[in-house]
Amino acid sequence: MDAPTQPPQFRALYVPEPEGDSAEIREIGLTDLDEGEVVIRVRYSSLNYKDALAISGSAPIVRRFPMVGGIDLAGEIIESADTALHPGDSVVVTGCGMGETHHGGYAEVARVPARWCEPIPEGLTVRTAMILGTAGVTAMLSLLALERNRSAPHDLGELPLVVTGASGGVGSLAVMLAARLGYRVVASTGRPEEESYLRGLGADEVIDRNELSLASPGVLGRVRFGAGLDGVGGTTLVNLIRSVRPDGTVAAYGLASSADLSLTVHPFILRGVTLAGINSVHLTMEDRHLVWQRLAELCSGENLEPIAKTTDLEGLLALSPAILAGGVRGRVVVDLAADR
Repeated sequence: MDAPTQPPQFRALYVPEPEGDSAEIREIGLTDLDEGEVVIRVRYSSLNYKDALAISGSAPIVRRFPMVGGIDLAGEIIESADTALHPGDSVVVTGCGMGETHHGGYAEVARVPARWCEPIPEGLTVRTAMILGTAGVTAMLSLLALERNRSAPHDLGELPLVVTGASGGVGSLAVMLAARLGYRVVASTGRPEEESYLRGLGADEVIDRNELSLASPGVLGRVRFGAGLDGVGGTTLVNLIRSVRPDGTVAAYGLASSADLSLTVHPFILRGVTLAGINSVHLTMEDRHLVWQRLAELCSGENLEPIAKTTDLEGLLALSPAILAGGVRGRVVVDLAADR
């Protein structure tokens, strides 16, 4: 495949400085980007909860300014100074500080270190790689944490795996991937109208988020779940930890409700519960490769479009408040080639 050409000027979305103006789209050139061995023609990025926080300026996500937003991207290499990566290769980049300390994926061209680039595995397209993106990496890391801590499907018996915030980006992919791995999945959501959507992804049961989000007395709850994946935090995470089986695992990857965690050590010392924190930003090359190989095994050739909606750079500005309010289902893919 011929390498895509590099435009002399291209569009990028800059996130706002603290107490500054709103995010804006600018025309920039390659010299405006950070250093790196690989230049990529970005085809797709995505809108994640962290991106929306950065765009709104409501949390200190960005560490230096000015900053091109976007914590992930997928596209084709234009130039490479690394012998393992070649012009025309399709790659995906997630995390690694993009959109925080290094210019990110909300630009038609990106330049990044070679070690951040993962060749898109066979069976995935550039678009499906970005439908997965950071959300898919996070969901897969969470499921790998369960496997490492004796909470694989065969370890749970008849007890289900519960996924909180199930209709969001990570939650939707977690439900789908867990079902494909053989878990019996309970999807917890505050959006009852999404029940058919979640069952279509593989959920065996859908429950109202209030079953886990309301404070309850006692230091331990009734055992309801074999394991859990949580992107909500706060009281939801507390109740989840208190209601998984002995030696069960809860993987925590988000804080959509709260960053606070107020509970006793009883679930950990009386039931041996493991709380596994999921960090999708700082991965070794080996771990990143493993995650993408597992995602390819589970999603190769599959139609992931029911999970995704598409927008462009302008649409990001309108969708960011909605994703922070929990009003966006599944994944938002940003098409950087929409105007080309």
